[in-house]
Amino acid sequence: MQLSDIKHQVMNHYFNYSLIFVISSLFTSSVQATKYPDNAVEKSINHAKQASAADILTSLEQAEKIIAEKKASFSASAQLGLLYQTGNTKSGDVKAGLDFRYEQKLWRSLFVFDALLKKTEVLNSEGEESYETTDNKWSVVTQTNYTINSTKRNYLYGNLFYEENRFSSFDSQASLSTGWGRRWYETSTASFDADVGPGFKRDVTRPTATEREEGIGSETRDSLILQAQALYIQKVNEHIEFKQLLVAKHAIEKGENSLYKSETSLTSKLIDSLQIKLSFIVDYNSKVDPDKANTDTQTAAVLVYSF
Repeated sequence: MQLSDIKHQVMNHYFNYSLIFVISSLFTSSVQATKYPDNAVEKSINHAKQASAADILTSLEQAEKIIAEKKASFSASAQLGLLYQTGNTKSGDVKAGLDFRYEQKLWRSLFVFDALLKKTEVLNSEGEESYETTDNKWSVVTQTNYTINSTKRNYLYGNLFYEENRFSSFDSQASLSTGWGRRWYETSTASFDADVGPGFKRDVTRPTATEREEGIGSETRDSLILQAQALYIQKVNEHIEFKQLLVAKHAIEKGENSLYKSETSLTSKLIDSLQIKLSFIVDYNSKVDPDKANTDTQTAAVLVYSF
């Protein structure tokens, strides 16, 4: 073998061994770097992991907030009270009502219907007993609030009221009001809301017997009013709730009829969806017929079913 061939083989072996050594070194370095990262690499990786977790939590919170804002709530309840009396006086009373409430995002609406019917046994001109309606009235109240700030404290409202009372000085009473309100106080167990605004009221008078004989019919009286409302709710415990509502429809023009109302109620839960409600209502009209009382009161005990 010539010297040149021996030299060539030695160079080939040297190149092969060198290539294997370089590949082995690179593989070992990569394994060690993966298994034993330096502090800079470790911090960078941990920071990336932490950032990813924070981003995920933030995304979940934002998604939950969006869902909560889009979710609407609806509640409804019906109430019914019956009283039948026999003996020296025979009478029957029926009190019924409906309450619907709807809330979505910045909007909050309610619709309340209330009715009362009473029949009493009386003697007619011929001395025969018969039942005569001695109380008959019904009313509707609806209101919509629009929250005007993120804290849900201030709101704009629109209120509509209508009532027919067969035994009052009015065939019907209606009002429309709009204005500003605020939730002045709120805790986990209590809240106090109050609003005020201008409005319009229409009273349709009921002609007296003398007026009817003279051919005088009902009269429509329109007036501007300043309406103010206040509602206080106190949750005594998980089963009992107290409410106090005050409403004033004050006629701006002197001599026109003003309407004031107070409703106090105590509701106690019997089972999950059934409650008993005790209420005391005072209605006051400042201008009525001479033979009518300014103040009407109503005390009731009814069962309330929520659904």
